[in-house]
Amino acid sequence: MVFRGLGLQIVLPSSSSTFQQSWIASGRILFLIAVSGLGAIGLVVLSALWAGTESDAAALDRQRQLVNARLREQVDQVAHVIGQFGNGYLTRVYPAARSSGGSSSLDAVLTAAAGSAISQTAMSAFGYDQAFVVDEKAQLLMLADAQTEKRYRWMKPLFLPLLHDARLGVRQGAVSNERTPSSMESRLASPGRSNTALANLMRLEGRPTIVGVVAINEADERQRQTMRQFLIVVRFIDGAALDELSRQQGLNGARFARTADADENEVAFQIDATANGEPIGFIVWRPDLPGSRVIGRLMPALSIAAMVIAILFSVLLVRLRSSLGELKKSELHARQLALHDVLTDLPNRALFAIRFDECLAETQNSAERSAVALLDLDRFKAVNDTFGHAAGDELIRMAAERIRSLLRPGDTLARLGGDEFALLLRDIKDHDHLLPAICDAIVAELGKPFPLLRGEAVARVGGSIGVTVVPDAGRNADDIMRYADVALYEAKMGGRGQWRVYSPSMDGGRNARDILKNELREVLAKGMTSSADGPQSGPIGARPDFGSLEVYYQTVHRAEAGYSASGAEALVRWRHSQRGLLTPASFIPVAEEGGLIDALGFWVLREACRAACKWPEDTFVAVNVSPAQLRRPNFAEEVFAVLQETGLPPSRLELELELTESSLIEDNSDVYTVLKSLRSQGVQISLDDFGTGFSCLSHLLRFDIDRIKIDRSFVSQLGTRANGAAIIGAIVALSRNLGISTTAEGVETEYQRDFLAALGCTDLQGYFFSKPVPLGDLDSFRKAESAGLLATAPGAVA
Repeated sequence: MVFRGLGLQIVLPSSSSTFQQSWIASGRILFLIAVSGLGAIGLVVLSALWAGTESDAAALDRQRQLVNARLREQVDQVAHVIGQFGNGYLTRVYPAARSSGGSSSLDAVLTAAAGSAISQTAMSAFGYDQAFVVDEKAQLLMLADAQTEKRYRWMKPLFLPLLHDARLGVRQGAVSNERTPSSMESRLASPGRSNTALANLMRLEGRPTIVGVVAINEADERQRQTMRQFLIVVRFIDGAALDELSRQQGLNGARFARTADADENEVAFQIDATANGEPIGFIVWRPDLPGSRVIGRLMPALSIAAMVIAILFSVLLVRLRSSLGELKKSELHARQLALHDVLTDLPNRALFAIRFDECLAETQNSAERSAVALLDLDRFKAVNDTFGHAAGDELIRMAAERIRSLLRPGDTLARLGGDEFALLLRDIKDHDHLLPAICDAIVAELGKPFPLLRGEAVARVGGSIGVTVVPDAGRNADDIMRYADVALYEAKMGGRGQWRVYSPSMDGGRNARDILKNELREVLAKGMTSSADGPQSGPIGARPDFGSLEVYYQTVHRAEAGYSASGAEALVRWRHSQRGLLTPASFIPVAEEGGLIDALGFWVLREACRAACKWPEDTFVAVNVSPAQLRRPNFAEEVFAVLQETGLPPSRLELELELTESSLIEDNSDVYTVLKSLRSQGVQISLDDFGTGFSCLSHLLRFDIDRIKIDRSFVSQLGTRANGAAIIGAIVALSRNLGISTTAEGVETEYQRDFLAALGCTDLQGYFFSKPVPLGDLDSFRKAESAGLLATAPGAVA
């Protein structure tokens, strides 16, 4: 029997399974190990890089300090040398000149020839690049050629500040800039007199230069007008001096540059003027960086180590992927199909619930009006029974396309299951005109003929619609869907091919369901009484008013040579005295609503077990159980009592779980306990309609399933869509790896039978073998022909 509910339970589909959780957990552990290993290597690499960088920085700083100190030393050396030179001249030459009786005037003290001699002595003896003898007014006091005089005139403005300091008798050298060498005052003390030498670093002729000044005479105390004379020396440090500095300090490729034009592997040291700190130029060289050498030697080894570790973790990840690959693919297939209907590619019940919930949340504090509609094809069952499930599926697809073409882009059309659809119409401001237009168009479109089976058949079905307007009907999702269901019921009762908008007065129309519920209660009470008196071989009881319940059986066949029957599935029917033979869709919702589902389920279970006792011992009987039954803590004891009463071995009973309807099995410890108790005694557990709705991979392990039944929607796609074969192949591979049997439902052609057997399905079920038939017409277990088909009883309906 099939349990179907019309209510809508807003739940999110399961997005993970036990296998996916295992995959994620294993992946996380490997990821943490990989991160730890790579982090350790990265830390070593970073530490080495940091140590090398610090070492290079220390070495470079030391070289700069040495260059700075060497420049200071050269400046001080110039000041010291010319200080001694000037002091020697004062103590020997100048006193001798005074004692000889010479005048104190400039012409008497120092002739031009003498100045030239002093200049030549300074350049030849001490290696200065240029030397000048001048007076206090910076006038040249020496014999010089035109070029020398021109050169001096160009340099004279730069000499004046230093000459001024010397003329004033500055006793301390100029304070140096923190970036540049300092000038030095060289004091040469002698008995009775002292002389001061000054040296500064400056730029002359665009070159870094050390300039020194020293007085070479003294003023006569008796002659106030005596002029002081000074020796000015020049030493350029960008030539031979820089080469010597490079050799002494180990500056590779040292050169002078006016700008910091150092290459990528060079450094530049700025030289600043002593007097004002202005930049003179840069000394550029290739530094000796020991840290970079060490890093260069370590990096190959570290790179190899990192590569080895990366390869090891890659191998581990590949091994993990190979072991869980099939399960992961199956889970991905299930997740892709979780929110859409396989047959029509429309949103399914779960996605519709999500969008409906979002709609209610968004319109809670707004004036927006929406509408929810339930739509049902009127004569779909007749098409299915007459032309087969392939035609029925084609009809569903065509109907879905017709309805979808009439909707706005923002509307939602969902397939809830079977021939049931749901509509969510957002923002219907002018619902008095828009809603009737849409509903009339849908009813008219569904009333047109449907060409099926490539034009070989034509079906006329029509459709009925029940509509409720939000928020007129309320804001509770369950109530809104119930109101739409009431309106749909009214549309069907009004003659079908119509649509109705819910109004409170329609609740009185539910009396028809109440009447049906009371009739079913009476039939069940009579059936239970008859069962207690003794086994029934046919319909239970006979009451003209309400009729009786019957159990039909559809055989299940082994997917092997001969295709012999391995068991049968029990399906309930109600032979109503006035309404004819009713399928479960007509009264199961009433049974669920009225709390009669448990009594109905146990009546079917008892009748099926009694019938199976007369079948061959290697066959089984499958009975559907509702999630509501499984939630009862004493369900297992009641099943064992039925088995003991009928004498059927537990191993020959298979309970089918249906998880795609409104009463969804959630994570419930009581359900798990009941199923565990049943399996411990040998009862088999199967999962019906696997791959659709809420039937997902997590239930295979959570409920320890023995068999999965592949939904007929996948089987019907064989030979028409490649996805159908791929999905069935993935399900079969999954079940084989887990040691679970598989039954393919909806087999209607020889091609489907042979293809499913080749894929590895263990059992097959469908109209190709047999339609559901009463127990008296079930002859598969009595015939010797393993491939024979069951005769179909008149009026039998799937």
